[in-house]
Amino acid sequence: MSIIRQGSLFDMQDFYELEPSKRFEAVFSTLHLEPLLFAVNKKSVYGAPTELNYPAMIYALVARILERIPTIKDLIKRLTQDFMFRLDCGFLFSDRIPSEASFSRLTSKLSDSTAFELVQDSLLLQAIQEGFVCDESVAIDATHFESRDRSTPQEKKPKQEPKKRGRKPKAEQEAFKLEVQERENQKSIYEKTIEAQLPISLETLRTEAPLEPNWGIKKNSEGKNTFWFGFKAHLAVGTSSQYILQSMMTSASLNDGKAAIPLLKGIQERLPALHIRFGLMDAGYDYLPIYQQLLNMKAYGIIAYNKRNEGEMIGFDEHFAPTCVREHSYRYDSYDEKNRSLKYVRPKECETCPLSNDSLCQKVYKVKIDTDIRRYSAPGRGSEAWKKLYKQRTAVERVNAYLKEFFQLKNVRYRTGKKAKVHFDLITLVYNATKLAVDRINKQMREMKLAA
Repeated sequence: MSIIRQGSLFDMQDFYELEPSKRFEAVFSTLHLEPLLFAVNKKSVYGAPTELNYPAMIYALVARILERIPTIKDLIKRLTQDFMFRLDCGFLFSDRIPSEASFSRLTSKLSDSTAFELVQDSLLLQAIQEGFVCDESVAIDATHFESRDRSTPQEKKPKQEPKKRGRKPKAEQEAFKLEVQERENQKSIYEKTIEAQLPISLETLRTEAPLEPNWGIKKNSEGKNTFWFGFKAHLAVGTSSQYILQSMMTSASLNDGKAAIPLLKGIQERLPALHIRFGLMDAGYDYLPIYQQLLNMKAYGIIAYNKRNEGEMIGFDEHFAPTCVREHSYRYDSYDEKNRSLKYVRPKECETCPLSNDSLCQKVYKVKIDTDIRRYSAPGRGSEAWKKLYKQRTAVERVNAYLKEFFQLKNVRYRTGKKAKVHFDLITLVYNATKLAVDRINKQMREMKLAA
């Protein structure tokens, strides 16, 4: 793009210092609107003709995110008063400015389709093809954002009668087991355990995700519980490219770990050209099925361990590395991918130990990761290589901050979960589109510098 005159590379913050017309041109060029237009256009030739310029309306919604315009009412005001902004969005001289009701109907149509996911996948595949996304590690985390309205106080549930003590007769035990099994079968997929998600298709996991706003709870930096009413944004971010590879919006009450498998399956099925080797997550994702899903993708989980009141393993340290007779930890050495085993070598303290030549203190330990995929991963848990990989998890936290600071994640203007999801899908799409625009500009600047 010849519009760029800077002599050095710039990031997303510098991108916002460009003139609006140049920003819009760069971002709009990355978007393929065909799935969105198919979702909102008339499907029949009969009836009144469409008088609205749908492509311009969609571009206006994108521009609203880029310009941080708080409401649709303010967007319409800007379109009415700013003639250049109106042309930048693609409206013609003959087009009338759409009303709030028109934008509302457009949002309703988009909420009933998966068009945003198709556009997002197309953009990511384009970024992979151009060489901007080639991540080997993906970081997964969740962040909260509030709904427009808060819920009304719920009625208190009546107290249940105290259960009778003593062993039940065999007939009652059988009836109770059948009742428990029936209740389990009636649960939705997200009410069941995380393990139940493994055989479920990606489409089912996406469509059955709870969307309606409700109360969520988390611990702040001081260790105190904080509450909010609204939603959760679950992101899977490439650690080197910082693109959002997959995203999900759910109700605030959903456990973070229950969104990990849908995100990982999304990468596996929708971005097959991307070869992920490591999944980086905090202790909230320390569940065995998540490690299993990563292994199904031929990847390894770099996930902080959550003890959950588990007892200590005798003969092993806190990172499950073997220890010698004097309880010195063996050092992680290497990983044998063919045999799927970790190699640990004798601790440094054993060099001067009188037991070093004894059969009780062996030189090398090998542990297969299949022994316990939750405790053993490649590289070995607690090693310098493991710690270096885990530090890359901050990429997803950085993207969460970008979405809240620059892309209006905190500015949900809808009451229903379906329309709020349109807002969420739009801002994740605009973020990736902006990232692709910045990468293209940087690439062009490098080529111009080399040619000079």
